[in-house]
Amino acid sequence: MGNGQGRDAEVGGRRPMGWRLVSVAGLLLIVVALLGCEVERRKSDAELGLNPQQAAGRKIYDNQCDRCHEPYSTRGKKGPGLKGVFKNKYLSLSGLPANDERVGEIISYGRHEMPAYSQTLTQQQLEDLLAYMHTL
Repeated sequence: MGNGQGRDAEVGGRRPMGWRLVSVAGLLLIVVALLGCEVERRKSDAELGLNPQQAAGRKIYDNQCDRCHEPYSTRGKKGPGLKGVFKNKYLSLSGLPANDERVGEIISYGRHEMPAYSQTLTQQQLEDLLAYMHTL
């Protein structure tokens, strides 16, 4: 101690045992935290049992919707999560009926912070997207 070094000073170029325990404990904490996340392997179209129209709709969803809406969670990103969107009688945020007509209008014309996609998606792409959303 008289040389100005504290108990935690490196000894012979190596850190003392206490630092190793703290490092290992920190690593274990990170691993446990990651295991608690809702991270799930992405299932294939076949594993989900999607028909060709639903699979086409999934591609549209991935390209246009996924950045703001979680497909298999009720937890949202910028917009609400869409798990079970058509299983409820009404949409969670707007209170509008949860049917193809209303959801199609929201996708086409936008609503509040959601942009309109009527100039981006064809009628067939909208129908494919809605078909996929029924599987969520």
